[in-house]
Amino acid sequence: MSVLDVIEVKVADEVFIATALLHRENPKRSDFLIGEIVARAAVEDLAGELRAGVRVHASLHCVANRAPNPGKYAMLFETGKNRRRLLLASDPVHPERTGKVFPDPGDVPERYHELIDWARHRYGTEEPKSRPVQWLSGVFEMFGLGKNLWSDEDPDEYIRKQREGWD
Repeated sequence: MSVLDVIEVKVADEVFIATALLHRENPKRSDFLIGEIVARAAVEDLAGELRAGVRVHASLHCVANRAPNPGKYAMLFETGKNRRRLLLASDPVHPERTGKVFPDPGDVPERYHELIDWARHRYGTEEPKSRPVQWLSGVFEMFGLGKNLWSDEDPDEYIRKQREGWD
């Protein structure tokens, strides 16, 4: 690592870089085990040592289709138990995941700028805020549906009618 590359890289960006490198190095694979992402981050050694937060970020904080806990990044997508890949522009994102999808190039060493450009081109450029909320969207569309159906009906009178003949 050169003196010019000394940048304090955020753990989320480190997880993104490790995952993007795995994708580029293994183009036939669609996803990776969390342990593989952590191991790739250790090889890259962006912080001088493997930080404990790398596993937590790959498991929870960066996963777009999980509820924030508490991280709101949307960099990875959970494809199965302990399996992750980079988020695709078409993937559903939890509505509370409003954080970044790609690292800001100014926050990572210059040698990764091309990798971020590659990932943007391959996986999409949309941020979660700019795409429609797909998580539970059908439920939200039903909000208020049929609210006028019972507007003329007294609730107590309706129940009395329903209970007639019960014995």
